[in-house]
Amino acid sequence: MGTGNVAAARAGLPGISIDPLVMTQAINHCVNAAERGEYLSVGMVNAAKVVAMRKDQSLRRAVAGCDLVLADGQAVVWASGLLGAPLPERVTGIDLFTELLEQASRRSYRVYFLGARPKVLNAMLAEVSRRYPGLVVAGARDGYFSADAEPQVIEEIRQTNPDLLFIGMSSPRKEILVARWGQRTGARVVHGVGGSFDILAGLTKRAPLWWQRHGLEWLYRATQEPVRLGRRYLTTNASFMTLVAREAIARRWHGGARPELGAGQGAERASLLMGETGHE
Repeated sequence: MGTGNVAAARAGLPGISIDPLVMTQAINHCVNAAERGEYLSVGMVNAAKVVAMRKDQSLRRAVAGCDLVLADGQAVVWASGLLGAPLPERVTGIDLFTELLEQASRRSYRVYFLGARPKVLNAMLAEVSRRYPGLVVAGARDGYFSADAEPQVIEEIRQTNPDLLFIGMSSPRKEILVARWGQRTGARVVHGVGGSFDILAGLTKRAPLWWQRHGLEWLYRATQEPVRLGRRYLTTNASFMTLVAREAIARRWHGGARPELGAGQGAERASLLMGETGHE
């Protein structure tokens, strides 16, 4: 953990608490960390991750241990309102990623990119160079390495003296990597961006703005790959809705929102909110 106390209060969802920030505030926290030489890790939460964290304690601890935890999915924003602690807006991982690249280009931050296949990584780097001509690329490496090679990879990153580190890997690998090695990389800001490398490389098409604004990016993706993603999204969304509904009923039964752990308490704020008996 680094800067820790970046937000005074968090919105509680089943299994995790989220910083109630708008995009400009999230950017400012990252820029401030880079300018002050302080460590800041960024975690992103959507409906699928909330469901996954119910089953994977290491993922839950890793996300909760981040200095910033942001609402990547619109369903999370809707759920926060239903549970009585509304988040101001959705702050997507890819939008924060590109906004920070813009900041890095203007402020001469050194940026390291870790993740994806070599071909995808190279295509993404070419697109980044085109979009942000002033960007200082400290280094880049594909994400295909074993757990045994992690210390060597982290040392290679540290040697480049990066200000910003973007990790383009899937969950839970990127969250676990950040929790285990984030500070050791020497980067000021570490942000796990998932499939954002694929999008910038042109491999994956992002949903049009209308779909994004109405929280339907998941549906757009499902229409692109119905066989692979259709059933997964339907199952995940149903599980998320069930979790939120049960939490809403529990809070009403207890006369309001149950107490949340405060900011800066790291992994402790990942304690389950679904009932005091310790089971779901």
